Amino acid sequence: MALAVAESERVRGSTSPNPPVGCVVLDAHGHAVGFGGTQPAGGPHAEVMALKEAGVKAQGGTAVVTLEPCAHYGRTGPCTEALLEAGIKHVVHAVSDPNPRAAGGAERLRKAGVTVESGLLADEVSKGPLRAWLHYARTGRPHVTWKYAASLDGRIAAQDGTSQWISSETSRKEVHDLRAKLDAIIVGTGTVRSDDPALTARDADGIPLPRQPLPVVVGRSDLPVGAKLQHTALHLRTHDPDEVLTALVAEGVVDVLLEGGPTVAGAFLRAGRIDRVLAYVAPALLGAGPAAVLDAGVSTITDAVRLTVEDVTMSGPDLRISAVPQT
Repeated sequence: MALAVAESERVRGSTSPNPPVGCVVLDAHGHAVGFGGTQPAGGPHAEVMALKEAGVKAQGGTAVVTLEPCAHYGRTGPCTEALLEAGIKHVVHAVSDPNPRAAGGAERLRKAGVTVESGLLADEVSKGPLRAWLHYARTGRPHVTWKYAASLDGRIAAQDGTSQWISSETSRKEVHDLRAKLDAIIVGTGTVRSDDPALTARDADGIPLPRQPLPVVVGRSDLPVGAKLQHTALHLRTHDPDEVLTALVAEGVVDVLLEGGPTVAGAFLRAGRIDRVLAYVAPALLGAGPAAVLDAGVSTITDAVRLTVEDVTMSGPDLRISAVPQT
């Protein structure tokens, strides 16, 4: 299953609105003979890719897959039928499919005489490459990760507005690698005016990576003439997070990175539309300057947005904190 998770992570960012599933096929002796990840929308699913590589060695073998095999006809045929036709006798999947249209694969396989197990490394998959898609399947909304970099005293820029660079080179590289695995990046018009970002994913030499997220700007004002995003971004003239997310669903967006300034972050927090916080905290003190978020709808301590910390890791000299809102 760890190998299947790696396959899932490998294709993450290229499959939306389909899930980035990974699959490993073992032969009848337990040897890995086929690996596969879901292809871009309209292409083969992970199971089909792994079965193709395995060929006749799949007969009597096992399919280990991160998501319950689908049992419905979409742009492609059901993965359950492909598994049965290949002679697979045992299927292990990490998480069940929450999509009612696609669910039922495990039951279909069992009725055909295949033994099915569920739950292996489910937590790793649910918090890893399938996190955003599972959220999307359950809620109908893209998953939003709010990413920001701040000093130890919570400032995202100095008093004079300078902010390059609060976080370390290591942290910035991590963020660019993350951008390449996401569907869209959101900023507000204020960030465009102050920072003129390109919102691209680049390597250590500044060269654009093969896959780029959709740049999205929210806000009613026009973008400055000559701004890097003037002709490349999807400009949504609204301040309503739900209107933004509805528009992104129409674009096939599942996984979103919110990189906007404190005003946009506050709007998404007030609306309850931040699903994960990814904070890079630098060992520096600024004493003054803008905070990471403004007007989050918190007027008293009892209204605080409480988070559950999932992970704390060093990123070069910085502290990287991943946390999710408490339910």
